[in-house]
Amino acid sequence: MKDEKLKTDAPLAVRMRPRTIDEFVGQEHILGEGKLLRRAIAADRLTSLIFYGPPGTGKTTLARIIANTTESSFVQINATTSGKKELNTKCQSAEENFALTGRRTIVFIDAIHRFNKLQQDSLLPYVEEGIVILIGATTENPYFEVNSALISRSRIFELTPLTKEDIKRIILNALNDKERGYGELDINISDDAVDFIADTANGDARDALNAIELGVITTEPVDGVINIDINTAEECIQKRVLNYERDGDNHYDTISAFIKSMRGSDPHAAVYYLAKMLYAGEDIKFIARRIVICASEDVGNADPHALQVAVAAFEAINLIGMPEARIILSQAAIYVACAPKSNASYLAIDSALSDVKNKQIKSVPRHLKDSHYPGAKNLGNGTGYKYAHDYPAHYVRQQYLPDELVGTEYYKPTQNGVERRISDTLRRLKEM
Repeated sequence: MKDEKLKTDAPLAVRMRPRTIDEFVGQEHILGEGKLLRRAIAADRLTSLIFYGPPGTGKTTLARIIANTTESSFVQINATTSGKKELNTKCQSAEENFALTGRRTIVFIDAIHRFNKLQQDSLLPYVEEGIVILIGATTENPYFEVNSALISRSRIFELTPLTKEDIKRIILNALNDKERGYGELDINISDDAVDFIADTANGDARDALNAIELGVITTEPVDGVINIDINTAEECIQKRVLNYERDGDNHYDTISAFIKSMRGSDPHAAVYYLAKMLYAGEDIKFIARRIVICASEDVGNADPHALQVAVAAFEAINLIGMPEARIILSQAAIYVACAPKSNASYLAIDSALSDVKNKQIKSVPRHLKDSHYPGAKNLGNGTGYKYAHDYPAHYVRQQYLPDELVGTEYYKPTQNGVERRISDTLRRLKEM
């Protein structure tokens, strides 16, 4: 009775969850004909697996499909609500079951990244002995969030956001399915409404089906027909859902793309990634700090004003806050993106730090040493030092680097922007 009620009352996204591999839409790179995972599921010859990907891509669905096809026992644990006690109880039951029947147990752990190191470690003995086949699902990079011991004993499959065509196929399946979807209803949905929902779902099948369900149950039939047009679709998805968590992979991928766009002198891409971060609620100070770093690391002395603009932007957003801070950040990001580029300062300091770390240097040249403290002159400190301002052009040739580094050039200015003038100046001084 309960199961029958769930079939009719459950959300559309739950009712339409694929039951077999053939019903599964998308992820052809791992589930296409002849692919390893498809063959392993069909043959019921699974090793421990970790499914990694954003929400709505089918991680839990795949685990359920495996549960429907395997001869092994199957248990499910949600790491957000379960603790070590429940995990140990399930594993001990699996051990007893294995001893009695010889059947292994598939333990599916949803959001496995929520388990701490100790909880994950408790799985190891059971996985190593072959009593448990682990299937972990995570939205976070497993190489960062899952213990290396479990990683080494598992195959990792990355699930990618569904394509727009995948989402459209899922929508049409739901509208035509008479058993679990809306096939018994007379629904007329426009092509542009399907396109809009498929596009704004952002690769998440669940969001698309939720929008379709909302459209169906809130639209009054006209002459027995439920008409869903683009206006209805826009009401059902009022805002694009971004797969963006401030401590997740997408956070790091987006900020990386933002920095690389500024470095690559593409202001359009820089503004897009800035907008994505702002839309998702990213910390504006975090964004501003990255602009400051880029202004120094990637622009440097090719345009010294870039650092001034970036620092001013950082100070300004602290005074102003959102929503106006978006304009300040946009100005700074665009300036840095459009500025001439040079990483000469960055390379210079890293090269010098390497020498400081790896080369044995006896001391500062005697003529550069401080001669003002008591007894310094008796030691010969400062003797022979030439004061640059006493010479034409305020320059005089003398040794500044330690003896072991004479001739080393750390700073190699480019021919971009202001550094062209700097380069010419250094060349002229060298020739004097």
